[in-house]
Amino acid sequence: MSAPSRPSSPATAPPGSASRAPQVFHRPHTDDLMAFLAASPTPYHAVANAAERLEKAGFRQVAETDAWDGTSGGKYVLRGGAIVAWYVPEGADPHTPFRIVGAHTDSPGLRVKPLPDSGAHGWRQVAVEIYGGPLMNSWLDRDLGLAGRLTLRDGSTRLVDVDRPLLRVPQLAIHLDRSVSTEGLKLDKQRHLQPVWGLGDDVRDGDLVAFLEETAGIPAGEVTGWDLMTYPVEAPAYLGRDRELVAGPRMDNLLSVHAGTAALAAVATSGDALPYIPVLAAFDHEENGSQSDTGADGPLLGTVLERSVFARGGSYEDRARAFAGTVCLSSDTGHAVHPNYAERHDPTHHPRVNGGPILKVNVNNRYATDGSGRAVFVAACEKANVPFQSFVSHNSMPCGTTIGPITAARHGIRTVDIGVAILSMHSARELCGADDPYLLANALVAFLEG
Repeated sequence: MSAPSRPSSPATAPPGSASRAPQVFHRPHTDDLMAFLAASPTPYHAVANAAERLEKAGFRQVAETDAWDGTSGGKYVLRGGAIVAWYVPEGADPHTPFRIVGAHTDSPGLRVKPLPDSGAHGWRQVAVEIYGGPLMNSWLDRDLGLAGRLTLRDGSTRLVDVDRPLLRVPQLAIHLDRSVSTEGLKLDKQRHLQPVWGLGDDVRDGDLVAFLEETAGIPAGEVTGWDLMTYPVEAPAYLGRDRELVAGPRMDNLLSVHAGTAALAAVATSGDALPYIPVLAAFDHEENGSQSDTGADGPLLGTVLERSVFARGGSYEDRARAFAGTVCLSSDTGHAVHPNYAERHDPTHHPRVNGGPILKVNVNNRYATDGSGRAVFVAACEKANVPFQSFVSHNSMPCGTTIGPITAARHGIRTVDIGVAILSMHSARELCGADDPYLLANALVAFLEG
């Protein structure tokens, strides 16, 4: 992974200015983001790739079922589609606070049902269920691969990735629905989004799993469980006259997972003295409420932080002191002003792509940011020489939410919501500025350093 480094060009406007010119595009970081997106079609692949990058920075996996020691260095826990990684500096006290970058690994889309084999009228299909809130029309007429996690009879798991055009959700021809031109496209989630993957009337239960066993080199009949999802196989790409944009899948929110991984690796290998324990917490299931053992509303983060305190000889009092001084940046994508729908945005808050990361604010606590949290983020951006922008929702539009309020409420940790402004959020293919991932990663480095 290309670890972020400090941008060298000076600031050209006060922090927080949306009109501030972006700094020089750092191609290696954005190239690496695109590779990460392409290699991470599912949360399980994303955390495996993040772990591999952290391993190269000296981190080592610890099992939740083992006793933990209080040694310094980088460690991480994998659980399903979630990863929590932390770096303990030499001489860290049991009550040393944490600096946490929070993100999520899941994206909206089409996931395979427990009985996947279906079809009709000579078409073989795969039964799928809608996950999260995708822009359903964006999944039509795309070449889709299939990836996920297979569970074997002995309880072990294997990742599988059919990275080729395998499935397609065919759209109805306009000749058979003239009303689409005047009334708009109307999709029934149950009937209209089932992809085809072959021809034949001889649909048999077990065909899809048998195909995946053969693909993964697993003996027939060994797979007894699966967590599978479709994904567009079109690769991420630079876009625009000057290639100043990036189009790709799953930016919400693998862009933040990638930036957090790069930042944690950079801080852990810098050799600098750290006043805090830097942490990356990338959760699954944010898109459907975070209520799972791998979601932000589960106990994973709190358990890892507490065990780290206790492994270093700490008491409950040390745990309380550490949490009281801890800050989390909840990093998730947000909405850039849309040139065709500017009226849907707050009239005085128009985040632009390549304008730097955004600070998300909502007084009804859909985001966790308050004034003191804003000050923490401003300090990090100023230290990194990174511009930032502010985002609030239009008062007439409902505001989305993130893992930020969940983290703050569940653990009593001061939390700040930030991210990168994008277009086409929840589409099968989203759009961001080519500079912003690098700027975000540098702001995260400065935050983790303290």
